[in-house]
Amino acid sequence: MFAVGLTGGIGSGKSTVADLFAAHGVPLVDTDLIAHRITAPHGIAMPPIAAEFGEGFVAPDGSLDRAAMRTLVFSDDSARKRLEGITHPLIRAETEREQREAQGPYVIVVVPLLVESGKWKARVNRVLTVNCSIETQISRVMSRNNFSREQVLAIIARQATREARLAAADDIIDNDNAPLDALESQVDALHRVYLSLARA
Repeated sequence: MFAVGLTGGIGSGKSTVADLFAAHGVPLVDTDLIAHRITAPHGIAMPPIAAEFGEGFVAPDGSLDRAAMRTLVFSDDSARKRLEGITHPLIRAETEREQREAQGPYVIVVVPLLVESGKWKARVNRVLTVNCSIETQISRVMSRNNFSREQVLAIIARQATREARLAAADDIIDNDNAPLDALESQVDALHRVYLSLARA
């Protein structure tokens, strides 16, 4: 099935854009949701994570202790790579399964780290980047997640640059405080393009 990889930095509005495509009947495969599912209580990633990092990174309900793991991987790059070594193959397998089972004219695959992975561009037919300024990202994430400015900047620093995401894009949606109707019109126009490409 024709696949569009949807990406953007934290706070760019990827989820809003994805939901607008879903309103057109386009199925979504969200790698963030898959990552949360495999690290939920009894998730398939939890036994190898517990074995690799210890029970201190498992919450009482059996899910990943996200705060503890976030603190570790932000301070220890080798720990981040070990975690990704466990989760990334599982996320990829689940993503491929959901893509195979998707029903619709084409599929949107939401991949926050599409540019960073270096591998996703070959797995989708088009890359769609949601673009906004860093200041917009900071204000949205501070408001939404109750993070400090420093915490948000630390996350942004670990993601691909805005310029790298734009360079990787086949298509771009501007979401720098765009009103919802402006976002809708951009999605509507791209939806028509993707329908045409999928049929071809």
